[in-house]
Amino acid sequence: MNHPIDLRSDTVTRPTAAMRRAMAKAEVGDDMFGDDPTVARLEARVCALTGMEAAVFVPSGTMANQLAIRAQTKPGDEIICHPESHIVHYETGAPAALSGVTTRFADGPRGTFAPDAVRALVRPDDQHFAATSLVCMENTHNRGRGKVWPTDQLHAVIDAAHSLDLRAHVDGARLWNASVASGVAVREILGNADSVSVCFSKGLGAPVGSALASDAATIKHARRFRKMFGGAMRQAGVLAAAALYALDHHVERLADDHANARLLAERLAEVPGFAVNPDQVETNLVYFAVVPALGTAAEVCGRLEAEGVLVLPEGEQTIRAVTHLDVTGEAIKRAAESVVRLLGR
Repeated sequence: MNHPIDLRSDTVTRPTAAMRRAMAKAEVGDDMFGDDPTVARLEARVCALTGMEAAVFVPSGTMANQLAIRAQTKPGDEIICHPESHIVHYETGAPAALSGVTTRFADGPRGTFAPDAVRALVRPDDQHFAATSLVCMENTHNRGRGKVWPTDQLHAVIDAAHSLDLRAHVDGARLWNASVASGVAVREILGNADSVSVCFSKGLGAPVGSALASDAATIKHARRFRKMFGGAMRQAGVLAAAALYALDHHVERLADDHANARLLAERLAEVPGFAVNPDQVETNLVYFAVVPALGTAAEVCGRLEAEGVLVLPEGEQTIRAVTHLDVTGEAIKRAAESVVRLLGR
């Protein structure tokens, strides 16, 4: 298959030629000794963007989230999150395995929840119960179909957490998308959140890397656990340079990905056998349902692959498509045409 249109994830993006040049020119040192100037510049940039006091560069968003949990809880604690959270579904049971914490679920539409849900879930201060210590939110929410948390609602949940002496973490793997879609700056979205993870290797197109930002004491703890978890790096400036380039050149263009996702959803909504609501496509994630007469989602994905379109099943009858830096509007139109051809057969 020549030049497939790859809509499996925004993690499949490849560094641009200009990003590769920035990586090649990067000044490096030993990050474990604090000697890598490019990593230091990236961490300072993350602090400026998020309004946090300190930051640490890590290999992945999963590590950033797990460092946030480990540094702000103790074994035996309980954290509150949405049942469809990334930390629940896609991080291999790490909260229990790495931090020794249990999870309690605050449910709500498309990955969001209300302050009252948090208040109702906090355990009493009693020796019989796990101690609730952390609330986690995901913005945008992946399994919530790219939902952008309303800023006022996010702030209200954070305030509720603080009123209960809990910490508040934001999984911001696609926070750049939330900012561009809402027109609200990242630090304004975060408000009084205690920590945030941000990713450079999804919509921003860097090959590797995320960051965790928080107060200085929390990041000091997180650096120790980064070493424990195997995430400490040496001459990481070549990777940090890609992230810095992405922050300079690839944030505003996320609006193109959002427009392409809406275009794809509108085309798919016209296809009999697929169910999608274009009005729910807020960012770069498109989820659409497949009627059983066409087969399972996995079977339809296999047939689409033969047509040169790569997407992923997200359930028995649901498929996810993700627009990104490497997919043009013209490619999106071709992908939609491939779907029509497939159903025509």
